[in-house]
Amino acid sequence: MKNKRLLASLLALAALIVILLAYQAYDQSKQKNSNANTFKLGVLQYVSHEALDEIYRGVKDGLKKEGYSGKKVKIEFLNAEGDQSKVQTMSQTLVNHNNDLLIGIATPSAQGLASATKSIPVVMGAVTDPVGAKLVKNLKKPDGNVTGVSDKTPIAAQAKLMKTLTPNVKTVGVLYSSSEDNSKSQVEEFKQKAKEKGLKVSEYAVPSTNEISTTMNVLLEKSDAVWLPLDNTIASAFPTVVSAAKKAKKPIYPSVDTMVDQGGLASVVVNQYELGLATGKMAAKIHKGQKVTDTPVYIFDKGKPIINKKVAKTLDINIPAEVLKSSAK
Repeated sequence: MKNKRLLASLLALAALIVILLAYQAYDQSKQKNSNANTFKLGVLQYVSHEALDEIYRGVKDGLKKEGYSGKKVKIEFLNAEGDQSKVQTMSQTLVNHNNDLLIGIATPSAQGLASATKSIPVVMGAVTDPVGAKLVKNLKKPDGNVTGVSDKTPIAAQAKLMKTLTPNVKTVGVLYSSSEDNSKSQVEEFKQKAKEKGLKVSEYAVPSTNEISTTMNVLLEKSDAVWLPLDNTIASAFPTVVSAAKKAKKPIYPSVDTMVDQGGLASVVVNQYELGLATGKMAAKIHKGQKVTDTPVYIFDKGKPIINKKVAKTLDINIPAEVLKSSAK
């Protein structure tokens, strides 16, 4: 009798174990299928400042517009905080974590990701000169695993606006980072467009944010106004630039809308959020099956004037009615 009870207990235990193992296998299979349907996206942002933060916000909204939100997308977000060594290690981390696609916000991030993988699709977010940065060879026909969105700065329109708002400006001081490829190409174009408007340009390159304060003092002594390219190093220390220019009572013409809001006088700019939105949508389409080689680099090259009326009033600068009428609200 005891043997029968023991046998029955053993059989019941064995049945329970089989049920538990079957459930575990089912649960793992279910989890695996769930993960297979989830878009695993790695995002690397070069540094924290409002313009790049706006791009990332746009990326998430662009994904959402394409149906990727909630459990349908898992974003691994890393920020190098302007440290080039972190760009390399974080790029490799995102690759090692088997993300389906990678987004690099700003040129150094896109370059880091492109160097870390030749198989995972890389989508550039806000890279001004993709060819000069050696990310693609042909904007219309990318031949590798990299494509994305380019924010072509409307430099000619910026030089024209500068001449319209501040006709007495003769010498423009240009502040930029010597380590950012995008900045160098923008400065060369600005020199050409400014010369066509009768403006003299003086260049001031800094290796890091540590030199911005002293460099601004020298720049402002020899210049009537300041022009800034799309430059992440300068943007991350923009309050220092604003403080120096405000003290010298001289106008700043940035290339980013958020920097006009933060103390610049005016610019003709491409909206950073819209850049992010386009980046997110492109990433989603590639994940849905569109090939990188069939996805041309999308170029934003049209901008709108944006004016900081408070700064204009402080500097006693009159804004023509036609400029106000055409400016972004």
